[in-house]
Amino acid sequence: MTSHSGRKPSAIRWLRGLPVPAHWKDSKVKYLTLQMRAGETITAEAIERTGAYPVYGGNGLRGYTSAKTHTGTRILIGRQGALCGNVHLVDGEFWASEHAIVVHARDGVDPRWCAHLLRVMNLGQYSQTVAQPGIGTAQVSALEVPVPPTDEQRAIADFLDRETARIDTLIEEQQRLIDLLRERRAAVITCGAVEGIDHAPLVDSGNVYLGAVPVHWTVGRFSRDVAINGGQVDPREDPWADMVLVAPNHIEGGTGAIVGRETAREQGADSGKYVATAGQLLYSKIRPALNKVAVADEDCLTSADMYAISSRKGDDHRYLLYYMLARPFHTFATLTSQRVKMPKINREELGEAPWLRPPFDEQRRIVACLDEQTSKIDTLIAETERFIELARERRSALITAAVTGQIDVREVA
Repeated sequence: MTSHSGRKPSAIRWLRGLPVPAHWKDSKVKYLTLQMRAGETITAEAIERTGAYPVYGGNGLRGYTSAKTHTGTRILIGRQGALCGNVHLVDGEFWASEHAIVVHARDGVDPRWCAHLLRVMNLGQYSQTVAQPGIGTAQVSALEVPVPPTDEQRAIADFLDRETARIDTLIEEQQRLIDLLRERRAAVITCGAVEGIDHAPLVDSGNVYLGAVPVHWTVGRFSRDVAINGGQVDPREDPWADMVLVAPNHIEGGTGAIVGRETAREQGADSGKYVATAGQLLYSKIRPALNKVAVADEDCLTSADMYAISSRKGDDHRYLLYYMLARPFHTFATLTSQRVKMPKINREELGEAPWLRPPFDEQRRIVACLDEQTSKIDTLIAETERFIELARERRSALITAAVTGQIDVREVA
């Protein structure tokens, strides 16, 4: 693959001074299209999980419905919201909602090439409002673009279809690896926290969630073995305003990691919060299926959607963290919370959760073992995520290079 031999400077602003092939023409988006207009309004009630025709909004597939608005190949551009400017290429019979701009390419314009071009242009940068970002057809239509001949458009589209498919397949394989590693992590935690690491004889616990547990461990109940903090403070007052405030969105599901640290003042908190001390467990009572629990590494505040928890019997909170991440406790909390429209587990329900108490020295050894094993898995996950990030950067750079003429793909397409 080589660069084009003849090049010329371009005055198109979004190209930021990149030269383009000399035989390409400067044009505008409106000259590439037969029609560009918003889709049709559709109510949420009219969208089903299954149906005759897919419904596309500004950010892709929303569901299905019984009617259609378009037939053929179209480019959809998101009109509103934080993701306005997103570009999707769709084909067949479908309903395009009012949240999408529907672009019908002219004869002689390859819609695949045109979709790639529009993605590279980062249309979201042209949104006009802050509270509800949005772009209109007039803005997009007036944008200048470099246009290669039709046969070269097709060559670019063929090349990108092939190369991006390869990269996407690689990314999917790596994502499956991450899923397997996370499953392995969860299994390691469950095995260590529920069955121990010493291969001790097991006995039926008498609890449907726990199953068999080491014979010398104590089976208890949450309400007897654990205390939950009470009493709220005003996060607008000192010293609370400058303390870190932990809410469910600050805890990573299934890992015990706290992500993102903001004080109550930075979050603009104005309703009552609970005080947690360093070392306490922080557990999200909403959507327990997300499995959000962590150990506080400093004195902090928690939102009303969190419980700050301590052992009544001096247990190692790191062991209790692993136990709460393990499948038996997670399954109990998830099933218990599903009885209401908004999944949530209250104190009384949580009080019925099964509880396990190995001897204290064994708790410490379990924690050390699980810390070591999960750390190795976390390292593999991080390396794989970095690989995916680089692959996505490569994908984006390849598309940009092809549609702006920085590489000549005709010889390999």
